[in-house]
Amino acid sequence: MLDQPKLLNELPLRLHHHAFAVKDQEVNRHFIEDILGIPLVATWCERVLYPDVGREVDYCHTFFEMADGGALAFFQYADDEAWQHRAAPPQDLGAQHVAFKVTQGTFDELMQRATAAGVPVRKTDHGYCVSMYLKTPDGLRLEFTVDAPGAEKIAAMRRKDAHSELARWLAGDRRVNNDDRPH
Repeated sequence: MLDQPKLLNELPLRLHHHAFAVKDQEVNRHFIEDILGIPLVATWCERVLYPDVGREVDYCHTFFEMADGGALAFFQYADDEAWQHRAAPPQDLGAQHVAFKVTQGTFDELMQRATAAGVPVRKTDHGYCVSMYLKTPDGLRLEFTVDAPGAEKIAAMRRKDAHSELARWLAGDRRVNNDDRPH
């Protein structure tokens, strides 16, 4: 008889966002918002060093709101090589991942569990949340995220400029708009 696993003391609270790479944010926005009726609520324009392409990469990250506060999220890369690496076939998964909102206690417990099991973990402070990334044995990327203090204020700010920031980014203006992200 197999031993019962020791489960988390507190399960993840909800899906934070589920992200996919897209070739064209406007085509995607039209489908998700105009056709399906799911609102665009945030557009983050970022520049991050990607070791796999050996340089900083500009990207646009959009969020479409779910009723429970979760979101469908999408990446568009300004650079074809980054796109090739991020929109890879399913066995690599590129930028695809599933994110779960958790409490700080659950985040800490998950970090301890992963470390104890020898599972590689990457922790990133995005400014608007802190995330832990890890892969299942089959390579599915999972993210567990804790919102930053003031997340509601940050979300309200991005809700106001989601469309204008997306339009700016799509027009070729690659200025970063995330001043909260540690450098």
